[in-house]
Amino acid sequence: MVVTPSTRTVPPNGLRLAAVVMLGALSVGLGCKPAATAGGSTSQPSGAALKINGSTTVNLPAAEAAETLRAERGMNIQVDTQGGSSGGISMLADGLVQIGMASKHVSDDDRAKYPGVQFNEVHVGEDAVALIVSKDVWDGGVRAITKQQAKDVYESKVTNWKQLGGPDARVAFFNKEPGRGTWEVFVHWAYGGPKAAPAVSFPEVGGNEETRNKVAGTRGALSQLSSSWADGKTVFALALRTDDGQVVEPTNENIATKRYPMSRPLFLLTNGPPAGDAKTFVDYMLSGDGQKLVRKHGYLSLDQLKVKE
Repeated sequence: MVVTPSTRTVPPNGLRLAAVVMLGALSVGLGCKPAATAGGSTSQPSGAALKINGSTTVNLPAAEAAETLRAERGMNIQVDTQGGSSGGISMLADGLVQIGMASKHVSDDDRAKYPGVQFNEVHVGEDAVALIVSKDVWDGGVRAITKQQAKDVYESKVTNWKQLGGPDARVAFFNKEPGRGTWEVFVHWAYGGPKAAPAVSFPEVGGNEETRNKVAGTRGALSQLSSSWADGKTVFALALRTDDGQVVEPTNENIATKRYPMSRPLFLLTNGPPAGDAKTFVDYMLSGDGQKLVRKHGYLSLDQLKVKE
C-alpha cells in the first residue's frame, strides 16, 4: 500500500530510533565502501576475506598464491578478474578490494580521477603483448607484422590476409576491450597512447582465455593477447618487424632487455603501503616461492629482468 503524507503515522521516538539503527545496519550490509585507514590503505574488516581483483594476466600466479596461503596459513582470500586491469584499479580506488591486479601502469588519468587514493604499484613480474593469429593464418605464411600493417588492420585498411602476403581469407579481428592492460599496451605501441587510437567497431574480447578461444576457433583471426598464452598449437604469436627489417619475437631475452616493444610490467596495487593480510600476500608474491609461480605461468620473474650490458 502506498502511504500518502496525509495518512502517514509518525512512530514514537523509541520506534523511530530503532528504525534508524536498522536502516544503518542495512546500508552496511548492502555494500557501503570499506573505510580507508589513516595510512591510505583500504581496511579489511575483522574476519572478512582479503579481496583481490583485476588483470586476468596477473590472476594466474596470484590465484595459485592464494591457494597456497589458504592451505598453509588458513587465510581467507577471494580472487576475481572482473573488468581486467581497469576493474582492479577502479575497485581498489572505490574501496571494494584491498589489492588490485594490473598489467599496466596506473595512468595519470586514473590518478586524477581518484585524487584521494595513494596508488602503490608493486612490481611482481614482466610479460609481453603479442598479436596472435589462428592456425590457418600461420600456416598460410604470415609470421611477422609491422607497426604500420597492424595499424592498417586496426583501421580496416587491410581486410584480407593476402594484402599481408598470407592466404586469401578475411581478417577477423577481435579487439581487446578498451581499458584492459593488453589493449593499452597495444595502442601505446601503435599510436602512442589510448587517446590517439581511433574508434573502431570490431567484436571485443575480454580475458586471456576468451581471447585465445575466439582466435583459435575462427578462421583468419587476429587479436592482442599476453604472449605467454600463445601456445603455438592453436594460436601463434607474430613477430614484430621493425622499420629497418629486423624481426623481433617476444622471447624472454627480448622482453627482459625491452628489445621487444610491447613488453609490460605486472603489478599488485594497494592503496598506500600494504598492511595486514594484504602485506602478507604481497610479501609472498615477492618471495622466492611467489616468484616461482610467476615463472611457472610463463612470465618473467624480477630476477630475470636484469638488462644485459
